[in-house]
Amino acid sequence: MTVAHIYTVAFQGIEAREVDVQVHLGDSPNGYFTIVGLADKAVAESRERVRAALSAIGLALPFRQITVNLSPADLPKEGSHYDLPIALGLLSAMGVLPASEMAGYVALGELSLDAQISPVAGVLPAALAASEQNRGLICPATCGPEAAWAGGVEIIAAPSLISLVNHIKGAQVLNPPTAKIAEDANLVADMRDVKGQETAKRALEIAAAGGHNMLMIGPPGAGKSMLAARLPGLLPPLDAREALEISMVQSLAGELRDGAISRRRPFRNPHHSASMASLVGGGLRVRPGEVSLAHLGVLFLDELPEFQRPVLDSLRQPIETGEAVVARANAHVRYPARFQLVAAMNPCRCGYASEPGRACGRAPKCAGDYQSRISGPLIDRMDIHVEVASVSAQDLALPPPAEGTSAIAARVANARAIQRKRYEGAGIRTNAEAEGETLDRVATPEATGARLLSEAAESMRLTARGFHRVMRVARTIADLAGTEIVGRAHVAEALSYRRLLHQS
Repeated sequence: MTVAHIYTVAFQGIEAREVDVQVHLGDSPNGYFTIVGLADKAVAESRERVRAALSAIGLALPFRQITVNLSPADLPKEGSHYDLPIALGLLSAMGVLPASEMAGYVALGELSLDAQISPVAGVLPAALAASEQNRGLICPATCGPEAAWAGGVEIIAAPSLISLVNHIKGAQVLNPPTAKIAEDANLVADMRDVKGQETAKRALEIAAAGGHNMLMIGPPGAGKSMLAARLPGLLPPLDAREALEISMVQSLAGELRDGAISRRRPFRNPHHSASMASLVGGGLRVRPGEVSLAHLGVLFLDELPEFQRPVLDSLRQPIETGEAVVARANAHVRYPARFQLVAAMNPCRCGYASEPGRACGRAPKCAGDYQSRISGPLIDRMDIHVEVASVSAQDLALPPPAEGTSAIAARVANARAIQRKRYEGAGIRTNAEAEGETLDRVATPEATGARLLSEAAESMRLTARGFHRVMRVARTIADLAGTEIVGRAHVAEALSYRRLLHQS
């Protein structure tokens, strides 16, 4: 009786749980091939892919009772990445590969019928898990650069099963993969393209500097989407730890191209027909949603009232906690979701409620009905509300502004550096994340500013959440000005961005 071991992983959120793939060859005249251990249909179908792949390299399964146990047996196993560890476990049990050596590896990959190893999602989290377990990693060749970012782990990235077998037996050498950084092919859109809209550009700079949520309201063609598209160019690049953090989510979603990691912050722009599962995560096989793919970056929702209201309200918890929790009867997983929400909308369905002489005959009821599609609690979570007015022909005829993206990005970078130093060791990246005693300590205005804030909170009927969000924005405005004291002028400007919609 022979039992061979090799390891792989099962994914729960961004966590890679160890799975022991045990292969047993027993005596039986019938030659059954059974996979047990709470495997889904994709894993069960591995039997035929493994059988065909072994046949393609000139090997046949022994006519014996083959039992593959995926331990722990009560952990759900999903996906096609179990093909490769099952095949390697079989080869170890058959004596083709050294069983003791294979027990020191974590393997994942999908096998094609001609024994090629196809790419799979989740290689980066698997590589980090292998490193923690002091094991090597075996993965598809195209995923090798992705796995190389784990560092300190032996990686065998093979294009096919035969090349992998030859490498392990010493008949062929597969070079270790090298980590790759994705080249940004798209040029960053420049703020010089935006003519007029000085108030909106200032608000965008503040939002970028402090990581604040922002809502732009204005008629069609005013430049809301144009402004949002230029936000990524104002944000500082990801540092090494942040790049690894977001790349783990992208790896699970299968969005890392050629295994290369990008240092640019993500910018996600889902269509307003997006479902709740696609936005916050979930589905039959739980996957990260747009809020997690926008982690440490920007989630832009254009035509905000056109999204289904339950879908929009599902954003409220991730905005507050910085993570998306997907609870199902058979799964309970968490994905990071510390994103910056930027939204754009028209004031009403026709779009011209704020334009004299152009509003429809149902105004102002048209605007009230349209804006009421967005719940008050979601609006309360938007730090900055800014009106984007129509651009006149005179503005369009002007030459491009002298100040472009690079100059604004430099100010944003300085403000972010101040925040990084201020919150060092506190687990906070930007002012938008500060709360509780930390917020009171760093953002309480001086006497005249505090008095203005208190009076405005009464007259504007700010909620406690709205009150604290004004404090955060004022703190960011002070950082852009290079002053440690939050003054009356900073509070006044922050309050000017706290406008309420028609429905409020």
